Amino acid sequence: MLHIHVLNGPNLNLLGTREPHIYGAETLDDVEQKLVAYGKEHDISFTMRQSNHEGQLIDWLHEARTKADGVIINPGGLTHSSISLADAVAAIAIPVVEVHLSNIFARESFRAHSTISAVATGILTGFGTTGYLMAAHALAAHLSRTEKG
Repeated sequence: MLHIHVLNGPNLNLLGTREPHIYGAETLDDVEQKLVAYGKEHDISFTMRQSNHEGQLIDWLHEARTKADGVIINPGGLTHSSISLADAVAAIAIPVVEVHLSNIFARESFRAHSTISAVATGILTGFGTTGYLMAAHALAAHLSRTEKG
């Protein structure tokens, strides 16, 4: 069974109520329920976490290094500014998929830059909460290819 950590950054605890015209009406609980259902069908377990604190996300990335097969991360606003978070992604040596609910390239110009993308295995942006399921599928496929050599 694969184990994937799903890490969510600042303000994602407000998902479902924060700017639903941009981020949608689903909550992180809704995302978790969909991932758990997907995991039952595909032999994947998930650990879901959210923090508004950069250091906590870094600690969870370090923990994932030894407790997870891969990570799905939505760094929220830290996407555009956190060198420390990017360094942590680069340091853990397991695949990391970056997810964004909105298309960061179709919004304000400052959002088009991600410190994480250069060190992530892949990025999904603009598919709303479905991006988490897409990331889980892509990460599982990547891990399967990696295992087969």
